[in-house]
Amino acid sequence: MMLGPIEIEVIRNALNAAAAEMDITIWRTSRSTIVRELLDYSTAVFDAEGRNLAQSARIPGHLNSMTHALRALLADHVPPADWHEGDVVIFNDPYCGGQHLPDILAFRPVFHEGARIAFVGTLCHHIDVGGLVAGSYAAKATEIFQEGLRIPPVKIIEAGRRNEGVWAMIRQNVRKPDLLFGDLSSQLASLEVGAAALSRLAVRFGAAAVVEAGARILDMSEAGMRAAIGRMPDGIYEFEDFLDDDGIALGQRIRLHVKLTIAGETALVDLSGCGTQVAGPTNATLASTNAAVMFALMCCADSSLHMSAGCYRPITVIAPEGLVVNARHPAPVAHRIAVTHRLLNAMNGALHQAVPHLIPAAYYGNSYVTTFQTVQETGAREVLVEIEIGGSGAHPAKDGVNAYASGMHNNANIPVEMIEAQMPLTVLRYGLRDGSGGAGQFRGGLGLVREWRIDSSACFFTANMDRFDHAPYGLAGGGEAAKGALVLRRDGTESPIPPKTDNLKLRQGDVVRLETSGGGGFGPVAERDPEASSRDARMGYL
Repeated sequence: MMLGPIEIEVIRNALNAAAAEMDITIWRTSRSTIVRELLDYSTAVFDAEGRNLAQSARIPGHLNSMTHALRALLADHVPPADWHEGDVVIFNDPYCGGQHLPDILAFRPVFHEGARIAFVGTLCHHIDVGGLVAGSYAAKATEIFQEGLRIPPVKIIEAGRRNEGVWAMIRQNVRKPDLLFGDLSSQLASLEVGAAALSRLAVRFGAAAVVEAGARILDMSEAGMRAAIGRMPDGIYEFEDFLDDDGIALGQRIRLHVKLTIAGETALVDLSGCGTQVAGPTNATLASTNAAVMFALMCCADSSLHMSAGCYRPITVIAPEGLVVNARHPAPVAHRIAVTHRLLNAMNGALHQAVPHLIPAAYYGNSYVTTFQTVQETGAREVLVEIEIGGSGAHPAKDGVNAYASGMHNNANIPVEMIEAQMPLTVLRYGLRDGSGGAGQFRGGLGLVREWRIDSSACFFTANMDRFDHAPYGLAGGGEAAKGALVLRRDGTESPIPPKTDNLKLRQGDVVRLETSGGGGFGPVAERDPEASSRDARMGYL
């Protein structure tokens, strides 16, 4: 059939709806709190070549990396001819196109009348995949072999039948197999829903029309991205930010440097000035790095875009192997999100020089990852992984948002009631952290405070965090936000916990308090509206 603009728009929205249906399926059927409550997962639809056509409104760090993962899978591991009806391939290996080991990707091909017309894909952060610590987020790992089970690209479903050997292998290597299998089954159900939606679309319009529409959607996204870049002033813009350290070489900061060149309708992002890869797990592979770069540029577009792989075409990334943004095997990468958060902050600092009216000050720029493995006297063990957030940076025209998922995040919180119903933990305090936002004409958003009391006979605590030495920056004369803090209260005495800690043994009655960073301020504080300052005082924000 002939495809006019109306048919293209119908198919485009149908693809978006398929991705959204897949999203809802995981939300309704998953088992662990990190997926079902914290919402650390993503879903997307791809063309037959592995390019993202549509995606759910989920995690930017996932969605802008899945094309990289699927195309690496097709090029190097499972070639197109080896995919058949009913197959599902999973993997989590960062050196096969993934990000870090807790993130298991699953892809399924979609066929119509014997021809492959698309792929559907899901990515879930699983509660544990083995390794040195519960939650598989070790802060002291020095090689990826210590971080957990590495799953190479493998067919977990082949022609509609379960590969029982793969399921058995996973079960033997993780701490909470029932929760992992519940979430993995949720991913498979989501793929089923997505494949059915694509099949219905092919029946209605024909396979050739769906394929053609996909190509035109990519072209439309490319044109929109080129136009947005073309409206930025040409020039070279540089900025840098720093991670505190890698948890091994304490106090040795890690540089994230961006050199952004805008030339006509193209952007060149040179990351050659970033620090070399480190011994600890604060490294990233290209899949993670590209996700941060693409997200930064798409976010500062001055008109609406259809988010697809077409947006990536005008953007070139230079990231030599061996840097912290393109780690070489077998570097550990569990805390790769810290690299991408900070890289996004550096990208925004460079973009502020080009389009200052669009770019906010630094957000909290970190995943405050905490893991509790409680141990009862009976020997029963439970695992909780929490990823806390902070305040967003102040915008050129308004205050930052308090305790709100920003940047590479799009998470929810795990409700206190859910934690206390399932774990021998009590949340004693959960609220805003006074004074944590950067001062300015527009104030940065506030971070949060959360306290957990240990109610089990023993507990092993792991933390993998940053922003304890290098605060989120302000812009245009705005002030820095507060740095993070992590404290243990035992028998009435408080002592700091290092922000990168593995398997700290806690006992019943101990209290852990986390204080997260706010966002940076924007503009000189002397120009702040007095009424806004009075309101801050009344609300207790100062």
